[in-house]
Amino acid sequence: MGSHSRFSLVNSRQHKLPAILLAIVLALFASGCKKKTPAPPPPPAPQARPVPPAPAAPTISSFEAEPGTIERGGDSTLKWAVSGEASSITITPGIGTVAANGSRKVFPSQTTVYTLTATGAGGTAERSATVTVNTPPPPPPPAQPRPTRTLADILASDIQDAYFDYDKSDIREDARNTLTRNADVLKGALQQFPTATILIEGHCDERGSAEYNLGLGDRRAAAAREFLVQLGVSADRLKTVSYGKERPGCTEANEGCWQKNRRAHFAPGQ
Repeated sequence: MGSHSRFSLVNSRQHKLPAILLAIVLALFASGCKKKTPAPPPPPAPQARPVPPAPAAPTISSFEAEPGTIERGGDSTLKWAVSGEASSITITPGIGTVAANGSRKVFPSQTTVYTLTATGAGGTAERSATVTVNTPPPPPPPAQPRPTRTLADILASDIQDAYFDYDKSDIREDARNTLTRNADVLKGALQQFPTATILIEGHCDERGSAEYNLGLGDRRAAAAREFLVQLGVSADRLKTVSYGKERPGCTEANEGCWQKNRRAHFAPGQ
């Protein structure tokens, strides 16, 4: 090979080397400038499942009694309103299960506290309403029937005179029996006539002076009064008076007539 040929070969190799190096540099530069693909983001963490809020207890918006005070035998009206979720609504005593809103008449015979209870998943609510029952005063006693007879009629028909021995004011045996029967009649008569009084008259026969017989008649009336008081006749309803021999019941001058005049007689008080 001639020198010229060797020179051409060397020269050719010298020109190729820079081109190869340039190609390598460009390749490296291109690979260095190429954008890197970012790594994918990590998957999101699982979200916690939200906890639902606890259910609220029912709400009693209102519960009242109108009127709150009644007379025995009257009535009151219960009114109520419940909001929220309630599975059970009751009123005690005596009513039971009711709707969420409503009213009900009640007729308590005595003061009563009514309780409204609303129950739901969230709890229980209660409210009370009171109905006060006034007890009426006792009725007045029945009117006493009007007597069909006057006090004078009763004394004239049902009461007997009590008789005395001559010049005596002692209560003898037959007078005791008479006054005992009279006491029962007088007590009944004085109940029928609560403001009346009874006058016990002392009488004598015609023998003796007027002054003496007035004193004797007074003692006879007082003895009869004391005997009746001991039998339960009210003392303040019995009055006494002496007429002596001034008002005889019989005017014949014999013992039979005189005996009729020695007496305790009963009359309506003045």
